[in-house]
This record gives sequence, structure tokens and C-alpha cells, in this order.
Amino acid sequence: MPWPSRKRDKGAAADKKEPDAKIAKTEEEESDKEEEEKSTKPPAGGSKSGWKNWKKTKESDSGGEESKIKYCHWLLKSEPESRLEKGVDVKFSIDDLKAQPNQTTCWDGVRNYQARNFLRSMKLGQQAFFYHSNCKEPGIVGIVKIVKEAYADHTQFDQKDPHYDSTSRKENPKWSMVDVQFVRMTKRFIPLSEIKAHHLAHKEDGGPLKNMMLFTRQRLSIQPLTQEEFDFILGLEEEKPH
Repeated sequence: MPWPSRKRDKGAAADKKEPDAKIAKTEEEESDKEEEEKSTKPPAGGSKSGWKNWKKTKESDSGGEESKIKYCHWLLKSEPESRLEKGVDVKFSIDDLKAQPNQTTCWDGVRNYQARNFLRSMKLGQQAFFYHSNCKEPGIVGIVKIVKEAYADHTQFDQKDPHYDSTSRKENPKWSMVDVQFVRMTKRFIPLSEIKAHHLAHKEDGGPLKNMMLFTRQRLSIQPLTQEEFDFILGLEEEKPH
């Protein structure tokens, strides 16, 4: 059975230690009308370059148009600490995922159109970082994989669920979810502060994290990653924490 009506990182609230971000009440407070009409999907695909030789193999970023960026990995934000929303605890840590049958659950409750479109773009077998958000020390704690591609999110039709949407119809559901499965813990916790330090440095020298959405669209609970971003961050688990 899928995980019942518990939403990971419902509001996609800005992380407590991220001083440049604004605290958001809910994702849907963002002006999403145009996003709903466009239902834009990011391009699929990947790059063969690794994090150590990204300078030699990176594609030309002429203008930095997002349409030229290839996303093939993801970052999923989740709240590891208890928080009640309409009387329901939305806490869901990576340990909660590991405790699920077959270490698998549905990723429900996303109520932002861009995040929903990212969900709909996920492909079977693609990997994502599991990111603890809105907590004392946010950061990446593990890796999951997509084991079922997008389908209708059941919580949008459940009047008892905090993510119920009275405007959604079963014949044309607004919201989608995917199923994810635990792969492994990262070899060490990779904190937001460390990722941000690399992001700031890469903005200066053109490194792989220069445009990372974790810092350009902080509120999104579902975020795409390029192969270069994923590989660079994965390489950090082999290094000693700074």
C-alpha cells in the first residue's frame, strides 16, 4: 500500500539555515496559473561527463537557456521533523522511507505546478538525492530511485487529507505522484552550507553548481539536476567535511 496522505515537504519551506531564502507557507502560494496552462516538461537525457573532468566536457552554455539543459537526476525535499498540517504530521525522513514495505513509497502531496511537471518528467530508474529540509541542519542524506512513473495523486481526492483539492477531477487530475525506493545512504551527510559554498565558488569560475536550482528556486520541493550537478555532489561524499 502506498504511504497514506503524508506529504514530504508540503510547503517546500525555505531551509532554516538558508539566509537568502524567504519562508513560504505553501508551494501553491506561488503564482502558478501560467505554469498550469503551459504544463512544461524539462528535457530528458544526460551527459557522460564526471565531476572530476567537468571543465573539459561541459557543453557551451551560450546564454544559459534552460531549454538546452538536460536533466536526468533529481533532488527531493522532505521534512524529517514533526510538523502538523491540518492535524496531520507531515514528517517523513529517510528512516521513515527505509521502514516502508520494500523500502518504497509514493511521493504524494505536491501542489506546485512546476514541481508537478518535474514529477511527470521522471523516468523509471532515475536516481534522486533525498534531502532533509526545513530542519536544524538541512542537507542530503541518501539516494533513492524512481520505481513507478507519474500517476494520479490519490490525496487530491481525499477530503480528510491536508492536500485535498476540491477543484481537481478524477477524469482529469491536476496532481501527480511517483513511487520512489531507497537505494542507499550517502557515505556522509552533505549539508546545505557545504553545497552553497561550492555554488558560490562555481558562480565565479563557471563550475557545475553555478545554476543549481537549490539556490535559484529554493521553494520547490522537487528539483531537477544535470548529470554534472549530480556527479559533483556525489563526489563530495568521498571528501572530508569542510
